[in-house]
Amino acid sequence: MLMILRFFKRHVKIGAMFILLSLGCQPKHPLSPILLGVTAENAMVVSARKEASAIGLSVMARGGNAFDAMFATELALAVVYPYAGNLGGGGFMVYRLADGSTGSLDYREMAPSAAHRDMFLDRSGNHDTAKSTVGGLAIGVPGTIKGIFAAQKKFGLLSVEALMNPVIELAEKGYVVTQKQSERLAQYREIIRQTTGTQTLYTRDINPGDTIKNLALGQTLRRLRDQGQEAFYQGDMAEHMSTYIQAKGGVIQSEDFEHYKVHWRDPVSFQYEDLTITSMGPPSSGGICLGQIMGMLEPYDFDDLDHNNALYIQLLTEAERRAYADRSHYLGDPDFVSIPTEQLLSRAYLEQKMASFDPKRATASEHIAHGPLIGHESDETTHYSIVDPFGNAISVTTTINGAYGSKLFDPELGFFYNNEMDDFSAKPGTPNMFGLIGGTANAIAPGKRMLSSMTPTIVTKQGELWQVLGSPGGSTIITTVLQIILNTHHFNMGMQQAVNQPRMHHQWLPDLIQFESEGFEQKLLDSLQQKGYKTIQKEYQIIGKVDAIMRHSTGILEAGADPRGDDTALGF
Repeated sequence: MLMILRFFKRHVKIGAMFILLSLGCQPKHPLSPILLGVTAENAMVVSARKEASAIGLSVMARGGNAFDAMFATELALAVVYPYAGNLGGGGFMVYRLADGSTGSLDYREMAPSAAHRDMFLDRSGNHDTAKSTVGGLAIGVPGTIKGIFAAQKKFGLLSVEALMNPVIELAEKGYVVTQKQSERLAQYREIIRQTTGTQTLYTRDINPGDTIKNLALGQTLRRLRDQGQEAFYQGDMAEHMSTYIQAKGGVIQSEDFEHYKVHWRDPVSFQYEDLTITSMGPPSSGGICLGQIMGMLEPYDFDDLDHNNALYIQLLTEAERRAYADRSHYLGDPDFVSIPTEQLLSRAYLEQKMASFDPKRATASEHIAHGPLIGHESDETTHYSIVDPFGNAISVTTTINGAYGSKLFDPELGFFYNNEMDDFSAKPGTPNMFGLIGGTANAIAPGKRMLSSMTPTIVTKQGELWQVLGSPGGSTIITTVLQIILNTHHFNMGMQQAVNQPRMHHQWLPDLIQFESEGFEQKLLDSLQQKGYKTIQKEYQIIGKVDAIMRHSTGILEAGADPRGDDTALGF
């Protein structure tokens, strides 16, 4: 079958299509996508909450661009989506300007100056996961505020005051709690109370339909509006945060806030058939891993496959596990380690990686290691995508890592702090909270940025903007973005249809194909198990939560707002 697929793609694809047409048959995959999502002609925002999407869209309706909308949307998510939206975290942005130029911004959290390689090991040398996930020691220096101020200053059109006033009003007048939000708060209420050490805004009983007013956060936002980003990183606010975090077991000092910097970085860009895919480079693993997986898949002909059939799942699994094996060894903060990006994405290297693939049986992960090269974030993340009337597009993924981050809420400032230190390899070779294995390249060091799976991505087709997408989901982010691109490119789905499809995931270790709880028949799982694959399908399990935009050939923008959450698309 492998040789058949390769031969078919390289030699008879055009002839086969001619035969189909001459016989009066329809192509296997429809040529025109079905538009199920919200559509718009000029601008679109897709985010985890309708309030945030509405504020971002209103900015563009008032003459602002995508970067102005990013600033306002990010802050609005901090108000209405404390599960992942944040002031106390960080993120990545990938952008494409109207002239076609691209770039990326790294505002990832950073290890404090007092951090050290063994800070999460117990007396026996084992990783103490409680220390790296809950409380003050788990907190990295936040980058969100410097990130959004930097992006808006460089590209934005409106004043900071104009952008922040609606967000301040939202915090002070309040937002309505959804059913899903109430359930999440109930799940984490007790650990938030234990970690913070007192009753707070988010430890009381909160029911669907209740209104939450975060007056403390409103006051913090007022200070940022009036005094700028310096109010967060210098002076009494930085002193308060460091003192508070240290009282809860952390090591962040006020100087760590003052020394924090964002980085404008070159994104990872690669070709896949007639697509150019631009995504985030290290310290995110997203762009390189996505490029590796798609590079390993490109030789195979998808016209010979049915969506989510056994062979399709097998191909994705084998490519995914090989990319994640490389991730564990080679990737980390590029300011601290040398990353062989060009070699990792080279066609020759990727062909060699897939040479052991056998469609008749599984390749055990224990038999796959990182490839021999010469010379050499969260389930509770959130993503939003924006296209503006000027032709600019941005893809942003932001996080505090776990649900409500470190579970440490600051009652005076009104937000949760991250637990991003868990994204380091606390002990190389042992898994983090997402089961990802890390190596020495991602070991803890002062001032270092922890490796991430965030994959904000922009896709062009034949030089024109086609897609803006990304997802939360910890280790599953990369494979979620992959499946959306494949769904639209190979199976001609519209964006909302692509987002709605059931998803799977493999990350090398543990050696399991994970399936969402709905959408996959037992017959499929049985077929894969017969070939030697281990599968798991948990009740209520979801993989990723995509917020995406597609520009169709007609110029119409179609959103994909994931029904797995409260995600909302708005446009005009």
